[in-house]
Amino acid sequence: MKFIKIVVVFLLFISCENKEQYLVRSFKSNNGWGYTIAINNKIIIKQTVIPTVSKQMSFKSEGDALKVGNLVRDRIKQNLSPTIAKKDLILLKIAL
Repeated sequence: MKFIKIVVVFLLFISCENKEQYLVRSFKSNNGWGYTIAINNKIIIKQTVIPTVSKQMSFKSEGDALKVGNLVRDRIKQNLSPTIAKKDLILLKIAL
């Protein structure tokens, strides 16, 4: 009987686990590409320019926008700072 109680508690714990859904989407802007990040269908980030670049410039390709968006999403999921550094852009081979 004690074993069954433990199993039930364990299953309840698993079913109550946070199941946030993260979604990264690209969008076309006037000057290039950007991305949004949504959690449970609520947009939390809308990025229209490449972060850490002194000039206000959009991503040159949809793929570049999605690469950075996915990195930011992964950091948010891991409870890390979503800040993008210049080295991140270099490692992701983002066209500047």
